[in-house]
Amino acid sequence: MWEFIWHVLLHTLTDTVKMLPFLFAAYLVIEYIEHKKSHKIEALLAGTGKYGFIAGSLLGCFPQCGFSVAAANFYAGRVITMGTLVSVFIATSDEAIPLLISAPQSWHLIGILLLAKIVIAIVAGFFTDYFLQKKPRTEQNNGGEEIHEKICGHCGCERHGIFYAALRHTISIFFFILLVSFLLNAVIEFFGEDQLSAVLMDHSVFQPVIAAFIGLIPNCASSVVLTELLLSGAITFGAAVAGLCAGAGVGLLVLFRVNKRLRENFCILGIILVTGIAAGWILQLFGL
Repeated sequence: MWEFIWHVLLHTLTDTVKMLPFLFAAYLVIEYIEHKKSHKIEALLAGTGKYGFIAGSLLGCFPQCGFSVAAANFYAGRVITMGTLVSVFIATSDEAIPLLISAPQSWHLIGILLLAKIVIAIVAGFFTDYFLQKKPRTEQNNGGEEIHEKICGHCGCERHGIFYAALRHTISIFFFILLVSFLLNAVIEFFGEDQLSAVLMDHSVFQPVIAAFIGLIPNCASSVVLTELLLSGAITFGAAVAGLCAGAGVGLLVLFRVNKRLRENFCILGIILVTGIAAGWILQLFGL
């Protein structure tokens, strides 16, 4: 047993350590933009009006869940429409982009993933506003920001700088990747790839459904798991898109905390879940 564990751990370490330089570089850029430009970008999102679903789909693609939290807060105060919020949630990929950047052999997937998510987010946001438009009003609620701080904690970047924040984030995500990769490699080694594919219903219409429900987990765990499954070949690109469209990081959790209109919250949850599954099915039809 110990020999098996050591073999899997060594294999996992060999693969994941190679990711560290790329992962740190990605988070350094992300932290710089997030802490130097985030207020301007959030102001742009709040001022887009009836075309907010287009801006939401573009801004939501920024890695991590910061803009999904801001959008949930804006929607609770009716600063943005439901369609704009939906577009941000669907476009959000949380930790998926940094993980893909850290795996050079998968860089070709980044552009395809971003393009797919932007198109899906624009379509979903447009139809949401067309059928369920909620006119925004200039009233802002700070509850989402407070909840986000409780969930994500303070990175200390104000005191230590973006280098510290990027290093802290890199280390925490690295250990999470290490754990997920170890468990995944252990399952593959013990049961075999065929058995794992059978459990995840590979190349079936049910795989995007499974992935979409994984995506609903309200933290970075879902995006890490889905990206690792994609990189290992355990799920299709279509299934990964389904899960990443349904996942909005802690954005959904913040929405349920700051928006007291539960019917709207469940409606938004249903829209992103159904959209993710449908997008996954369509992509699978095209062999992706």
